[in-house]
Amino acid sequence: MRLKNYVSMITGVSSGSGIGRAIARLFAMEGSSLVLSSYRQDEAAMRALAGELEDYGSRVLLFDGDLSSEETVRKLVAAAEMQFGKVDVLVNSIGISQQLPLSQLTLADWERMLSVDLTAVFLTCREVLPLMLRQNFGRIINVASQIGQKGAVECCHYAAAKAGVIGFTKSLAREVGGSGITANCIAPGPIITEMLANTPPEWVKNKKAELVIPRIGEAFEVAPTAVFLASAPDGNLYTGQTLGPNCGDVML
Repeated sequence: MRLKNYVSMITGVSSGSGIGRAIARLFAMEGSSLVLSSYRQDEAAMRALAGELEDYGSRVLLFDGDLSSEETVRKLVAAAEMQFGKVDVLVNSIGISQQLPLSQLTLADWERMLSVDLTAVFLTCREVLPLMLRQNFGRIINVASQIGQKGAVECCHYAAAKAGVIGFTKSLAREVGGSGITANCIAPGPIITEMLANTPPEWVKNKKAELVIPRIGEAFEVAPTAVFLASAPDGNLYTGQTLGPNCGDVML
């Protein structure tokens, strides 16, 4: 169990088919206690998820709130500290997506995208960091996207937010590297989640044809990258890096 005795905070676990929830399951299987953050998610569904994870032996704290709010993030971190006394790993899997041509993109669309996909990452990292500095150890893992590396049609605001996550994480890694804390990104390629549910079949067909590994990935295939970066000695020497489980969509 590579994460035994860890306390891991994972944001963005609302979606039943999402990457955040897949990471939470694998972290529980690897022995970590969990602080799980969702937003406006059905309470019964979240309790069911907690029960599932507790069956692996994990202790689970559930939190519901909008993490683009400074006050809400402070409450989240305070609840985690009160319950567990520490946070060893922060996984920011929170995110939304939207496709619109730039000519139709409103300021409200732009601000909402950056608020959820970038500002929430900044806030959670900033508020968790003192706990990690106190113990001279921490693993920060921010989920970006390959679109933040290569761009995509009708995704200017989404690409900007995810590229911002990557740049933010590199800078944070340089800032805290001497304090036993690492900061890395995961930039998945197309993954079967609720975000992809309304994508036209023709787009999926064409996208598969573009990929070196010609298929769309699944969330459970991304989760092991987070375990790798969180665990020791596996992730010890990785910081400021962007790992890409993306079927060859981006090669660096």
